[in-house]
Amino acid sequence: MTKEDNADPQERFLEFFKMEKYRQKISQMAIQGRESFTVNFEDLFAFDQKLAETLTAKPDEYLQHADNAAYAQLGIEDREYTEKIEKVTVRIANMLGREQLRKLGSKQMGKLVMIEAIVVRATPVRPMVMQAAFKCKRCGNVSRIEQSGQFLKAPAVCASPDCGKDGPFEFMQDDSTFIDSQDLRLQERPEDLPPGQLPRTLAVKLIGSEVVDVARPGDHVSIVGIVHAFAPSRPGIGKLRTFILQLDANSIEIMGKEPETTVITKEEEEKILTLGRDPKIHKKLTGSIAPSIFGYDHIKEAILYLLCGGCSKSLPDVNVRGEMNALLIGDPGTAKSQLLQYVARIAPRGLYTSGRGTTAAGLTAAVVREKGGSMSLEAGALVLADKGIACIDEMDKMRPEDRVAIHEAMEQHTVSVAKGGIVATLNARTAVLAAANPALGRYEPHRTVAENISLPVTILSRFDIIFVLRDVPNREADSKMSQHILEIHKRGISPVEAPVDADLLRKYISYSKSIQPELSTDALNRLREFYLAMRSASESEGSPVAITARQLESLVRVAEARARAALRKEVTGEDAEAAITIMKRSLEEVGIDMSSYKMDIDIIMTGRPKSVRDKLQVVLSAVVDMERETGTVEKDTLVAMLEEKHKLSRSEIDRMIGQLLREGTLYEPGEGRLKKT
Repeated sequence: MTKEDNADPQERFLEFFKMEKYRQKISQMAIQGRESFTVNFEDLFAFDQKLAETLTAKPDEYLQHADNAAYAQLGIEDREYTEKIEKVTVRIANMLGREQLRKLGSKQMGKLVMIEAIVVRATPVRPMVMQAAFKCKRCGNVSRIEQSGQFLKAPAVCASPDCGKDGPFEFMQDDSTFIDSQDLRLQERPEDLPPGQLPRTLAVKLIGSEVVDVARPGDHVSIVGIVHAFAPSRPGIGKLRTFILQLDANSIEIMGKEPETTVITKEEEEKILTLGRDPKIHKKLTGSIAPSIFGYDHIKEAILYLLCGGCSKSLPDVNVRGEMNALLIGDPGTAKSQLLQYVARIAPRGLYTSGRGTTAAGLTAAVVREKGGSMSLEAGALVLADKGIACIDEMDKMRPEDRVAIHEAMEQHTVSVAKGGIVATLNARTAVLAAANPALGRYEPHRTVAENISLPVTILSRFDIIFVLRDVPNREADSKMSQHILEIHKRGISPVEAPVDADLLRKYISYSKSIQPELSTDALNRLREFYLAMRSASESEGSPVAITARQLESLVRVAEARARAALRKEVTGEDAEAAITIMKRSLEEVGIDMSSYKMDIDIIMTGRPKSVRDKLQVVLSAVVDMERETGTVEKDTLVAMLEEKHKLSRSEIDRMIGQLLREGTLYEPGEGRLKKT
């Protein structure tokens, strides 16, 4: 047996704390007014492998030895501070391997483990009694009892030899010692979740002022703690045989929310940089996105830019979002859901959710009542996908009251909650990729996008790019697609090989997000010229507004994302031109007024093109003029006047009167009579 095997664990820890690095940490505790410090597990493993392994296997006993050794070392470094505090807590971080939350079971009970997960719920910080003082009501003697477990324990009998009775006892709050505590609920990270599985959760107990209130709902955390189990009890029956696992946290660390914290090896970085230098990189990356889905090159290109994202800007007065939002409107069977599910898998942090099964609280944040009666926040999908992508399928099937919750997250990238006495704002810096079906089953090209889809304009206007996927019979395209689909079924693999495999593509996207490209003068001039040219077309009297500042910001985001995709630190003129091409295509698909064949952004912004608005104004003006003469307006007289004077067709007039009645601008005081509200 070696000397280390026989050594007292406390002595070995004391030797470890005499290392220069930890002597400095311990001596700084007094300056910072702390009662704990962090030990890197790797340092302990390098110092004494057996000690580190025993600490993992018997943490309750060995952490006590470590705390005592640290307190002894603090006595050597700063005796005065030792007299002020009762104990030192050693916190362990960076263990050699992490446990999966869903794999925790009976084998891990009593062991020290490290878990990476998302905080979905956090209770308020509450004081917890560590040593309770009880006063005997018979003799006045005060007994102090160390507390553990869930319930407050009173002494069995009075400690005074003269008394020795079994109470009654009064709890003395002023003489008891308390410590801050908080409960968290952790959930598996989306990227760790096996397909088709429900995410598992785990309760975590935090004790100590230095670890409470560190994490908020939506934060990705790394927690080192001891796995304990407790038996829930039923009133009047006793404790159950099935125990519930709980993690008693020793240390907590907020992990970087940025997906670029994905671990990339040196060889992979070389591959990524080599790929980035390829002049055809954009074509390669676009071809690697959902290769099993035939065609849609322009949509796959837009999805690539959505994955890379633009750069967020935080100004003193406002924040400008960098993440893009895209909407796919399409006929049934155009692979919208497949594209969304692919993006949720390939994105460094992606979540997929579908229309009817989604509520406002599930998307943003829910206020949940705790056992004790207090309220706490539980993070929803958009908060959990912070710095990632939320894929929302069947968006048109969501209930209107639930859909309203997305407005703030799409533009401000926050989720505000004011419920049950909780007023909070959580980060939701999430790119949204949504899909919706046309209201009448198939997309009608002669109707506006707002008429084709049951989505309010308040949501439509927040999408940077909107594409329409139409299923139009075409012999040549149908022949290629049928060949592609039948090859997949015959061979069981995609007939088109992806130039970049899925794993490398995910890491490439993560790496690209760490680049912050800046607009070059050439790119700036091209974007400005396009914007001014589109605006100048709207300057003549009666012309619709073709583009707004919102689309200019979208152009910048797309151009920045294209530069990121090529790992460039500068947005070139070529990037600006590509962004303009994508924006034009999107506007041509959804932003053209079919009556005048002019581009009109109001179709997306207000739901009505200018031509329709002008005609509604004509009808309304006629009603107001006739009201002055007759009080109420006869519908037949109004229709005849509009047909004769303004050359409008009867069906068109009826449709517009019906629209004004539905909106409440006009009402019918009697049969066949109209009046302005």
